[in-house]
Amino acid sequence: MKNKLRLRPRLVLGLIIMSTVLVLTLTALGGAIYRRKMEVVYSREAFDTASIAAQLIDGDRIAEYRKTLKKDAYYESVHQTLQMIRQSTGVKYLYVVIPEDVQFYIWDTGEEGDEGVCDLGDTDEYYGNGYEIMHAAFSPDAEQTMLVTNGDLYGYLASAYVAILDSRGQPAALASVDISMDIINHEIQRFYLIFLIVSLGIVLVSSLFYYSYIRRILIRPIHILNEDTRKLVSDQMEALGAFRNRVHTGDELQWLGESFEHMTRELEVYIQNLAAVTAEKERIGAELNVATRIQADMLPRIFPPFPSRKEIDLYATMNPAKEVGGDFYDFFLVDEDHLALVMADVSGKGVPAALFMVIAKTLIKNRTQMGGTPGEILYDVNNQLCEGNEEDLFVTVWLSILELSTGRGIAANAGHEHPVVRHKDGNYELVLYKHSPAVAAMEGIRFREHEYVLDPGDRLFVYTDGVPEATNSREELYGTDRMTDALNTLQDPSPQELLEYMKKDIDSFTGDAPQFDDVTMLALYYNGPAT
Repeated sequence: MKNKLRLRPRLVLGLIIMSTVLVLTLTALGGAIYRRKMEVVYSREAFDTASIAAQLIDGDRIAEYRKTLKKDAYYESVHQTLQMIRQSTGVKYLYVVIPEDVQFYIWDTGEEGDEGVCDLGDTDEYYGNGYEIMHAAFSPDAEQTMLVTNGDLYGYLASAYVAILDSRGQPAALASVDISMDIINHEIQRFYLIFLIVSLGIVLVSSLFYYSYIRRILIRPIHILNEDTRKLVSDQMEALGAFRNRVHTGDELQWLGESFEHMTRELEVYIQNLAAVTAEKERIGAELNVATRIQADMLPRIFPPFPSRKEIDLYATMNPAKEVGGDFYDFFLVDEDHLALVMADVSGKGVPAALFMVIAKTLIKNRTQMGGTPGEILYDVNNQLCEGNEEDLFVTVWLSILELSTGRGIAANAGHEHPVVRHKDGNYELVLYKHSPAVAAMEGIRFREHEYVLDPGDRLFVYTDGVPEATNSREELYGTDRMTDALNTLQDPSPQELLEYMKKDIDSFTGDAPQFDDVTMLALYYNGPAT
């Protein structure tokens, strides 16, 4: 009985909340629609009244009244007519003004001396956005636009403005009508009260019937399932195979009970297998850690790599997105005067990319040490990687051979990112040129080469797409513009300081967003030939 009392108040509370939200939503929606319709009706009435007043007034006389501020018989006749229109239509205010920097009054209905009644030549400030609306209405073909204000001085008003035209068809003044909208508030309050009373009555009766029905078809079967599962837990899952369904309602709840019975049997088997799976996962994790160390050991990690070579300063890093990654870099002396630089990114992630990376790195280094230009080297490596490449993996490669004595270099770019160069006393800038296809994309590809020259003091930065494509939680990319700005931030860093700052800037940009791609960078400073 105690368990039933726990569920019953929650169900009742849920019904009350749902009913309240439904009633309030419908009431608010209905009230908004009703208010809008009332405003349309009153707006139409205001424009009709203003149009009648505008047609009765001779627009050619208004300029004279504006200039002389003197009343005549025609002025008084119009004033009386406007008074009759105001009284017969029930509008709150009817007046004629010229929209200048302020409202310049020509006629204003009402008894002389009444509060708020203006005389010929009086002025008044605009209210709300009245300046814009009244000046827009001061046109022969102006659109009908209402000004709705709600202030302490005049109350809740809807104002309509119609231009009074002179004999040339030009606007001379505005016939202005203010209608009190307070009646809408009273009508809305009455609408809310009636709607709430009727809706609450209907919802209350419906909820009682619904609760009784739900209690029979839902609460009791759930209570039975709850008792059985509690007993199963109290037995510490030892009787999983003995669990039997006791709900026989012939509907989804019975299916739920039967599914739960099936689940307990499957869970018993799962628990038995879990220990073996966990042990296997721990073994695989240990092997991946070993693979990560092996992969890291394959990349040059001793800096400076060539302490006796004063022509260059060099530093490189690789941060994999997973335990093992597909990015790699390499640098080695082909002979005493030529340095090979490699930056590459294997398609895919994880173990397959890492295995392909090992093969690609080995082939590139071995083929480079045999001699040849970067284009020739990538041609041979591409053909070898295409053999048996059933997984259609490929690798983007930037390969360069730099002559240390002169600073002249030859590079081939196989679908890789553009390198960045900083000439002495300058800024880091992207070096843009047309790329060749990626290595292993198609057999027999010839790779385009280009030459470059590094002068003493020049610097080179190469990287993989994990740098510009680093993404933050707002799905924004780090980008090459932000990358070059970061490269130009520090005054005179060492290659190691530069790459450490770049990684810190990337991490600051991405924040808590997960790293989806490997981040690999290499910085080379060319100091000039050794003396």
